[in-house]
Amino acid sequence: MKVSVQSQDFDAGAEMRALSRDPAVGAVASFVGVVREVAMALEHYPGMTERALHQIVEEARSRWQVLDCTVIHRTGALQPTDQIVLVAVASGHRADAFAACEFIMDFLKTQAPFWKKEGAGWVEARASDDQAAERWK
Repeated sequence: MKVSVQSQDFDAGAEMRALSRDPAVGAVASFVGVVREVAMALEHYPGMTERALHQIVEEARSRWQVLDCTVIHRTGALQPTDQIVLVAVASGHRADAFAACEFIMDFLKTQAPFWKKEGAGWVEARASDDQAAERWK
């Protein structure tokens, strides 16, 4: 399991290839989030953020047959079309990989301590993100 909070970009293809090297892996499901239209800055609380991400991944592992997982979230100044986040989940079967990937992303949006600033203002949490996470309870 790999969890990283970093300012530098990532190679999503290389990260997914790394997950598929185990012959028990039959599926790798992934999500890459990118910056839309407006530049942003992302901040986090070091240590706390990584712990929250590990807890989310562990919860996914308790619900589905996850063989491996990578979560990378960027911080700092980001421009439109920059990659923000990668969630990639390896499993023996696609249903587990898809479900765990979606669960991790939904909870990352609502439970991980990141703060996003667009322009001069901080972005408030969205009700739609909370509703997406609520369905997993």
